[in-house]
Amino acid sequence: MKKQHNIDFSSDWNLGPAPESTANLKLKEKYDLYINGKFVAPKSGVYFDTINPANEEVLCQVARANAEDIDFAVKSARKAFNTSWSKLSGKERGKYMYRIARIIQERAREFAIVESLDGGKPIRESRDIDIPLAAAHFFYYAGWADKLEYAFPNRKPKALGVAGQIIPWNFPLLMASWKIAPALAAGNTVVIKSSKSTPLTLHLLAEVIHEAGLPAGVVNIISGNGETGSFIVEHPDVDKIAFTGSTEVGKIIMRSITGTHKKASMELGGKAANIIFEDAPLDQAVEGIINGIFFNQGHVCCAGSRLYVQESVFEKVLQKLKDRLQSLKIGDPLDKNTDIGAINSKDQLRDINKYIEIGLQEGAHIYQPDCKLPSKGFWCKPTLFTNVSQSNRITQEEIFGPVLAIQTFRTIEEVIEKANNSPYGLSAGVWTDKGSKIFNMTTKLKAGVVWANTFNKFDPASPFGGYKESGFGREGGVHGLGEYLKFD
Repeated sequence: MKKQHNIDFSSDWNLGPAPESTANLKLKEKYDLYINGKFVAPKSGVYFDTINPANEEVLCQVARANAEDIDFAVKSARKAFNTSWSKLSGKERGKYMYRIARIIQERAREFAIVESLDGGKPIRESRDIDIPLAAAHFFYYAGWADKLEYAFPNRKPKALGVAGQIIPWNFPLLMASWKIAPALAAGNTVVIKSSKSTPLTLHLLAEVIHEAGLPAGVVNIISGNGETGSFIVEHPDVDKIAFTGSTEVGKIIMRSITGTHKKASMELGGKAANIIFEDAPLDQAVEGIINGIFFNQGHVCCAGSRLYVQESVFEKVLQKLKDRLQSLKIGDPLDKNTDIGAINSKDQLRDINKYIEIGLQEGAHIYQPDCKLPSKGFWCKPTLFTNVSQSNRITQEEIFGPVLAIQTFRTIEEVIEKANNSPYGLSAGVWTDKGSKIFNMTTKLKAGVVWANTFNKFDPASPFGGYKESGFGREGGVHGLGEYLKFD
């Protein structure tokens, strides 16, 4: 009989560095606003630094727009809507969008590097998820541009006009494509604002749009802080507000536009429940949990930050999670071996550490892998909390970091009640080998998206969004297209 060899997968592999080269990357010293088809300096002359969170070094300076800049951008968008973009056929609009998608593909490596430099996420995630999905959204909606009558039969769809859009820092280019692509396909013009902490890929997208030759004013790209975003929201000539960000800010925006003509869609916070049944493929489930909360540093509204494990397999799953965390590589986001990159900003790291301290004060048991963090930059060890109750703040509140709160359950009724006991309703995950159980869970979980035996999978044709305090409206698919149309 052949001798069996036991392999220890928990040891440190000591992988050699495999950094993505930045030798050919040429960032500008300053990035201006893109308004009316031109790159223009902000009226105030004010610029702010954007930094690399992995080493705290300044990458470049970015323009900060004020109310005067926003007014110029909205007027340019309105003029473009009235005189050029709305006059084009859907077929012609689609051609521009196909061109944008192809240029993104051509510059994919550059976009991936900049996304990781500016946001701290591992290059594998930027290269394999963010950039390809961004291009795919432009391709997808380009195909709908001349088929609006088929998408919404007998409803006579019409563009809204000027769309004001505000995106977050966690998926800058992807969130921009989620918003710009359907707006353009529907015949609208756009004023979009980047996040203050990750503005660079949106400014690179401005170069792509310029190269694609869109008529002046069709897409206007703005950068700044929260006040800059409020200028877009409050501008009287904006017809649609699309916002992705915190529930708190979403409520402020909704109060601001109440009583106006503005249409709105909101993708807000989340506290997703990931549920592992005893009949699940446990190794696959554990990898899904790691992918759903740790590979992205928890920087996703739909991150699976609550884990419910059936009691009979709890100890086994917990040990597998600990072993897997110990094998993860934390470090340089540009290293192709890196699993977990840097936290986006100093402020975000402070908030995450505050919640870790709260978890300890609430009596939860903590586990963090034994690993050394870099001396510079913003870093957080992946963190597991057990001995957690439903009332704990780390169970109820969005942390937006690599922190996982774990509880057990015995019955389907119990876990449904626990999973739904949240003010949020963005996403959830179910792990089981029983299809009937999956269908039963999807009808009872109060979440906009429920993944089965996978997590954090996106497709341009599939709508995404939540309800309760996770917002309203959808992005992606035909549903996302409808958010930018009105009907007779």
